[in-house]
Amino acid sequence: MKIDWKRKLTSRKFWVALLGFLTPLLLAFGLTQEQTTRVAGLITSGASVITYVLGEGLIDAVSTDRDGGEEEE
Repeated sequence: MKIDWKRKLTSRKFWVALLGFLTPLLLAFGLTQEQTTRVAGLITSGASVITYVLGEGLIDAVSTDRDGGEEEE
């Protein structure tokens, strides 16, 4: 079974599920609420950047395919 990482990494559901799993885990390992909030914030920020970059790349790829391989400036 091959995993479509582009699709996974651009999924908001994936990032929410990851945060939902990690938050109680971090608290269980003794991190403070403040530390856990910082980690969750970093993951959310990273997810936003990854989703934007991959999403724009997919849009550009579709646009290039429709134009016959030529990019518009």
